[in-house]
Amino acid sequence: MKPVIEVQKLVKVYGKRSTAFTALKNIDLTINEGESVAIVGKSGSGKSTLMHLIALLDRPTEGTIKIDGVDSTKLSSRKLNHLRNHSFGFVFQQFFMNPQDTVLENVVLPLKIAGENRRTRRRLAEKALRTVGLEERIKFKANDLSGGQKQRVCIARAIVNNPKILFADEPTGNLDSATGDKVIELLFGLNKKQGVTLIIVTHDEDLARLCDRQIRISDGKIVEDTGAKKTEKTKKKTKVTKKKATKSTTKKGAKA
Repeated sequence: MKPVIEVQKLVKVYGKRSTAFTALKNIDLTINEGESVAIVGKSGSGKSTLMHLIALLDRPTEGTIKIDGVDSTKLSSRKLNHLRNHSFGFVFQQFFMNPQDTVLENVVLPLKIAGENRRTRRRLAEKALRTVGLEERIKFKANDLSGGQKQRVCIARAIVNNPKILFADEPTGNLDSATGDKVIELLFGLNKKQGVTLIIVTHDEDLARLCDRQIRISDGKIVEDTGAKKTEKTKKKTKVTKKKATKSTTKKGAKA
């Protein structure tokens, strides 16, 4: 599997001197292409801080964050914005939509920032809205949509630039259970069918269990990573296989 995010010795400190608070403490983490990963923890654990850092929405105090092998901590603000706009999509608990703009105007925003022409923006926005089942709402004002429709518009906006990585911060937090289930199905469909790497920050254990991997944060540290357990099991199996192969070769050599 190819790593898309590699984090080493990540530290984030807020404030200075007597008011300093260390939100993250020497985090090491690798996320592979196409994984679905849940970052889980109680309020104040550091899970949202970790997401903001690996999503390049904030800069670390110490450590490195590599995206596809590129050390983002060494990039200028302009290059950082370019990388974030072209590689990432974001879905938040709050909808962050301009209520007086149309669905189309809200969805094309990342493409406007990227400098795409109007025809391309329209074509890609229509495609994204078809993916989330809202193409018939393209001219509606955002203010006239239900909560579930607003979240689907946000997902369309998140995928309109065909991102490699989709970040979702409590994506069902403001939705009823039935609508939330539809949003979850949509997010995991993008992960399974289109190969988008999905990173979900949540305190919902049921949602976390749907992911390939759960990373649990407490007091600014990773206290559990089910992916690390799987990697360790794979290593052990590989070692056992190699030992068996070696013994088999030795026996054949002895017989010969």
